[in-house]
Amino acid sequence: MPEKESAYKKPLIIAALAIFILFSIYTGKYLLSFINDPDAFRAWINSFGVFAPLAYVVVTMLQILCPFIPGEPMELIAGYAFGAVKGTLLCILAESLGSIVVLFLVKKFGRKIVEVFFDKEKIDSLGFLKSSKNRIFLYAIAFIVPGTPKDLLCYMAALTDIDVKILLPIITLGRLPSIITSTLAGAHLGDQKYVSAAVYVGIALTLSLCGVIAYRYIENKNRSTSV
Repeated sequence: MPEKESAYKKPLIIAALAIFILFSIYTGKYLLSFINDPDAFRAWINSFGVFAPLAYVVVTMLQILCPFIPGEPMELIAGYAFGAVKGTLLCILAESLGSIVVLFLVKKFGRKIVEVFFDKEKIDSLGFLKSSKNRIFLYAIAFIVPGTPKDLLCYMAALTDIDVKILLPIITLGRLPSIITSTLAGAHLGDQKYVSAAVYVGIALTLSLCGVIAYRYIENKNRSTSV
């Protein structure tokens, strides 16, 4: 009996995973149409009424699972639609839950699910994050600094042997600087305080640029030393 159950269980899991991935990709492409139209997104979110926060959390979780959707606009929209404080809290909740789902899926299915969303070459190029003795420190820096590819890093982190109890605080709390600057900018845009919004956007862009430069430096340095 147990053998028959296991024989049916594996195909069912694979089928469910395939449906989930296809649904996420389809939904992700739909959400991309809102990226350049925050007013339309806010109207769509608000159409859910009291369930608007829940709708945003689900949508943002899908963004984490579908890394081809840029994350920063979703954070801006959170501030735009809900204000700075509520938007920040919803972002933290949604991105934390999305990261937990990513960790679970990758731990369960391994590298194959990572290759659904990322090129094999890109995954291999970040191999040092898996083998480096300083990988915990590298992940902490990469997540704290805005502008780094956090969704890719989240998938890659799940491939390492780092304890989930260590990974979760890094992956969730490390997003705070990016979330706060983006939601503040979005909130000021929603209040039509365009000068203040421009200041926060400028801060976010500056931090992101510095983050990209720092990330590239760490990536190139570790890649060269591992050769």
